[in-house]
Amino acid sequence: MAAEELRTLVQRLLAQVGHWETGRWSASAGVLTRGDLVHGLVQRLADLGAEAERRPPREVPREADTTLPDQLRVMTDDLLAAPAPDDLLSRAAEAVRATREAL
Repeated sequence: MAAEELRTLVQRLLAQVGHWETGRWSASAGVLTRGDLVHGLVQRLADLGAEAERRPPREVPREADTTLPDQLRVMTDDLLAAPAPDDLLSRAAEAVRATREAL
């Protein structure tokens, strides 16, 4: 159930931001830019994936903002492929939800 919720929330986020060009990514979202917010989410998903795989976290490189949808897809797929328990997937879903609301 948690995996489906995460998948759905990420698909909604990708539908919201997947077509953005540079100007929309660099727009302010409070203290950070929209790109900063989504990169933070990508990093959070990577960290949760590392937790699920019981390995040390690694920094996700900050590429051009227009690559963020692809990074989000990859990190989500990696997390869903890991042996992640439902509580971890629920934390990931909450991070996606919070990011969508902040955008």
